[in-house]
Amino acid sequence: MIRNVLSHIGGVGLYGVISILLFFVTFTVAVLWALLQRRSLMNELAALPLAEDSTTVTLSGEHQNESDK
Repeated sequence: MIRNVLSHIGGVGLYGVISILLFFVTFTVAVLWALLQRRSLMNELAALPLAEDSTTVTLSGEHQNESDK
């Protein structure tokens, strides 16, 4: 039944191409973003789950305590 429904949709083959292109572009942008970040910021963000204090790092790289908010 689904095969019959999909065969009657015009341009259904284009949907697969569009979805793969969308995935590829999103994946490429995510990888480039990760590679272009400062290594010091990435090290700080990587250590956050292990931190015992309430210090957070904002996207600008500034340290901020929970009491400062």
